[in-house]
Amino acid sequence: MDELILVDIFDNKIGTLDKASAHAKPILHRAFSVFLYNGNKMLVQKRAQGKYHSGGLIANTCCSHPRTDDILGDAATRLKFEVGIKVKAIDLHELFSFTYLTKFNENLYEYEYDHVIVGKYDGEYKINEDEVSELKWLEIDKLALDLVKNPKKYASWFLTKSNRIY
Repeated sequence: MDELILVDIFDNKIGTLDKASAHAKPILHRAFSVFLYNGNKMLVQKRAQGKYHSGGLIANTCCSHPRTDDILGDAATRLKFEVGIKVKAIDLHELFSFTYLTKFNENLYEYEYDHVIVGKYDGEYKINEDEVSELKWLEIDKLALDLVKNPKKYASWFLTKSNRIY
C-alpha cells in the first residue's frame, strides 16, 4: 500500500495514511517538489495525461511524497524514477517549505506540506512516460511571464512557489 506521511502544520509526523484516503479529504501530508536549473533555465515537466490529477499540466522537474524521513534521498530516488536523472542527494538542497490546499473535486484534494528542493543540473534525462509526457528546459524569465499569462497550463503547486530558485 502507498502510505503517505501525515504531518501537523510544523511538519511533525503524526501518522501515516494510504494515498487514496489522504487525497479523498484535505488531510495534511508531507510532499516535495524538485526544481533543477542550469544558468537561467529550469527543467520542467508536462505531467502524463493519465495521472489521477493535473494530467497534461506543466509542473516542476519532479514532485512526489517522501516515504521516509530522508526527504532528499527520496527526492533523488523519484528523480531517477520519473525522469531518469541520477542525482546524489548531496547534490540537492532544500530551499524552503510551504503548505497549500487544492480542491480538484468533491473527492480529491491536495493538502501538502511541500519541501522545495533545488539542484543545478546539466546532464541527460529519460522520461518515464507513465509519469511525464514531456520534459524541457525553459528560460526562467519567460516561464515566469507565462505563469501569469496562462496559469491554467500549470499544476496548482507550481503556481504557489517562488520563481527565484537559486
